[in-house]
Parts: sequence; C-alpha cells; structure tokens
Amino acid sequence: MQNKRRRVLLAEDDLSLGYVIKDNLTEAGYEVILCPDGQTALDKFDKNLFDICLLDVMMPNKDGFTVAKKIRQQSDVVPILFLTAKSMEEDKVKGFQSGADDYITKPFSMQELLLRMDVFIRRTKKMHADEVQDFGIGTMKFSYTDLKLYNGIESFTLTQKEADLLKFLCEHANRILKREEVLVNVWGKDDYFLGRSMDVFMTKLRKYFKSDPGIVLETIHGVGFRFNATVKA
Repeated sequence: MQNKRRRVLLAEDDLSLGYVIKDNLTEAGYEVILCPDGQTALDKFDKNLFDICLLDVMMPNKDGFTVAKKIRQQSDVVPILFLTAKSMEEDKVKGFQSGADDYITKPFSMQELLLRMDVFIRRTKKMHADEVQDFGIGTMKFSYTDLKLYNGIESFTLTQKEADLLKFLCEHANRILKREEVLVNVWGKDDYFLGRSMDVFMTKLRKYFKSDPGIVLETIHGVGFRFNATVKA
C-alpha cells in the first residue's frame, strides 16, 4: 500500500489497543497521533492537518459522536471512521448522523482497517486533487498544507481553523461575503456563538497582515466581510 506519511488522528482510551493500532499503522507508513480522550483529539485536530480520523465511541472528556460532530463543523472533507465494540443498529445510525463515513466493530483485523482507510483516503484525494493549496496574498505567501503564512521576514503557524478561514477568504477575495455564508462554509452552520468565534478569528488574521497595508480584511457592518487583496493561486 503506497502511503506517503499520511497523518492519522487516532482517539482510543484503551491505550493498550491504541498502541497496537498505532504500531501497525506506523509500520504501514502512516504518521499517527494517538489521543486518550475526546477533548485531546479535538485539540490535536484544531492544530494539525489529518488525512483520516479513527475515533472510539466510548471515551472520557467527550465521546466519539461529539468529537465527530465537532470535526464536521470544521471539515466536511476528512474521512471519519468509528472504532467501537458497539454493534447495535441505533449506535451505527447515530454514528453516521454525527458525520462518520464508516463504522468498524471490534475486534477487527488490521488488514480490514487498512483497506477501509485506503479506500476513503484515495477517494478524498481524488476529489480534491485539483484544489489549490498555496496562495500569494499581496506580498505574503500562504501554504494551506503546511498551515504557514510568510511575510518575507517571518512566518506564522496558523491553527487549522485559521487556515480554513483564510483559504476560504482567498478563494473569494475582493467580493462581499455574508456572515452566514462564511459560517456555513467554514464552520458548518450559521450559529450565534460560532459567529462570535468567527469575529475573534477575523481579528487574529488582521494581525498577521499588518506588514502589508495592501491587504485589508474589511468588516461590512450588518452584512459581512470583504477580503481586499491581490490573491494569486
């Protein structure tokens, strides 16, 4: 199986099993970040790019269903597979409703897990093969893949959410974007509290652009935003 260090978020509170899965995936060529609970998994997802997420259902500090829903608010692309001992039909339905792509019941063979992972990663890669990942923004350079923003003197490491937001702004530069449009496309839904979070992220992005006065992230009161900048893909 040809894996170019694809990154896996593995959330499993049974650390003995977690390390067995991690060791097997590492041997197969994956880079694995193992998390012992749901909150840790969300914290790691917010700061890293992942090719696939493997989530146990029953975990402390947020269960797998909650984690999947939070991930789906940030990304509708990354595949999510549940690893669980539960086999009841309602649990499977709840898993898919929370955003999972597949469901594998313990105990499972590593060969089966690897095959399922490969199917979803190849499908996602094919869907987004032509998607632009790097942008020139005025005098700055933005790498969505590396979560980096460069101004020629220093580089900034972005969170995943900052990168998702900036990518959306780059793809829609110099046009008015309604608040709900940004929320739905970047956060997954139009919600008051998410809107407050979005305003905080907009403020963070403005700080990064201070070195180039030609880049203006404009707030249009009562409407939304406009990213005024020369953007080259």
